[in-house]
Parts: sequence; structure tokens; C-alpha cells
Amino acid sequence: MPDSDKLIPAKPVTSSDTSSLLGVFAHPDDESLLAGGVLAQHAASRARTAVVTMTWALESPRAAELADALRALGAGAPRMLGYGDARNLQAAPGRSRLVDAPLDEVIAALVHQIRSFRPDVVVTHDALGQLTGHPDHRRTHQAALLAVQDAGLAHLHPEAGKPWQPRAVYCATHPESGVGDLGPLLKAVGKPVLAVPDTYATTAVDVTPWLEQKWSAILAHRREVARERPLPGILARLPEETRRKIIATEFFTRLTTGPLPGAPHRLTA
Repeated sequence: MPDSDKLIPAKPVTSSDTSSLLGVFAHPDDESLLAGGVLAQHAASRARTAVVTMTWALESPRAAELADALRALGAGAPRMLGYGDARNLQAAPGRSRLVDAPLDEVIAALVHQIRSFRPDVVVTHDALGQLTGHPDHRRTHQAALLAVQDAGLAHLHPEAGKPWQPRAVYCATHPESGVGDLGPLLKAVGKPVLAVPDTYATTAVDVTPWLEQKWSAILAHRREVARERPLPGILARLPEETRRKIIATEFFTRLTTGPLPGAPHRLTA
């Protein structure tokens, strides 16, 4: 466990101390793997939760699986932007890939979602694109951070509704000391393993009380579970004790969403 992490104890929470949460993730299954426990935790406290999925079309087979996963997590109906997956041409035939779409267009779509849902907290990918560095993850990270800033400024994207400024952004991440058994498992199927320095992981959430919901959500992504290389399939083939150890803690980096006080007449670190 990184020394800088704050391990949030596994305890009941209430709506008075839990914030509304909007996840912004690249693909169906990212929400369950990276923040399924946190989504279930917030939903259990009756906080509002929702997930925006950047890729795959609403009419695609993975949309129904996403709906089942979000139902297990208490995170409402799918909010799919319908862009193409950088590595799967079947994701959204006839649509631009997320990595090829104009950045301003993607930001505007996310601003609309943020202003519509009005979350206290936005959760998205980290700058590395998680352990495997998927280009859709990195693009989502970039667009989400810019959209959070734009959403609070009335002069930007006025067509997207009234301004709304989330209070915090958390980037789902993996600190070097928290990769554990995942590293060898990913390398065994030919995937890279990218992790942030431990000091980048500001928050570690023990999601043990919500593991049943999280695992049900992961299993809902049936096509990925049936395949050898995707993480849901890797996890499904593991002994239960090993799997629980891997998915029981979710790591995040907290970022600021607006100006911070500083020296009034000069730039300081």
C-alpha cells in the first residue's frame, strides 16, 4: 500500500457524507473494473450515480451488457456517446473513432452530460490510460478534464445548459506498489503494465462490502469474460481468493477542478 494513500475504511455510508458521482469511461466494462466498488458504495448510500461511456453504439451488443452492469451497481441507464473504439471496428460502424473525433466535439458532449447530471464528483481514467495505456482511455482522460473545466464557465458551450462545476475529479489509477498480481497476469497475455508512482495515488478505497455487486457487474460484460486477453476474462479464470485480492481496493488520484489560492502578485509553486 502506498504510504501516501488514504485507505478509506469499509464502513456503512449515508447520503449525508457521500457525494453524487458521474463516471466517464472509455468502454463498456471500464466502469465495473476501475470504479465498480465506489459506484456501488455511493448508490448504497442513495447518492445519485451515473456513467458516461465514450465508445460503442447504443444498438451494439455490448450496450445490453453495460445496462446489466450498471443495474448491478445502481448506476442508472447507459449514457453512451457512441464513438468508435480505436481497436475494434465493430464498436460503432459509420461513426468516428473516439481518437479521431474533433476534441471540441467530444468536450461539448461531455459538458452536456455534466451539466445535465450535475455531479459533485467526476471519476475518469488517469493520464497513462490505466495499466495498458489504451488510446481511448487517454483520450477520455483528456476530454473529461477539459469538460469539467468548461462545464463551470457560462460562456462556453451555452447550448449545453446552465453551468455546473463539480467539486472534485478523481482519476482511477494503479500505483506501482498496488499492481500486485495484475502485473504478471497482464504480461502473460502480451499486455504492457503501466503504473504511476505511489505518490500519485491520493486515495485507496476498500470496496470489500460491495465486492458482490462489483463482480456481478464485471460478469455482466459477457463477451469480454469469454475472451482470453481482456481483464474480465483473466479475472474469471482466477481462484476466488486471488480475484478478490485484486479487485477489493480501488485507487484514485484527486485533482482540483478550479482555481486554488496563491500569491496574489507572483507565480509560486
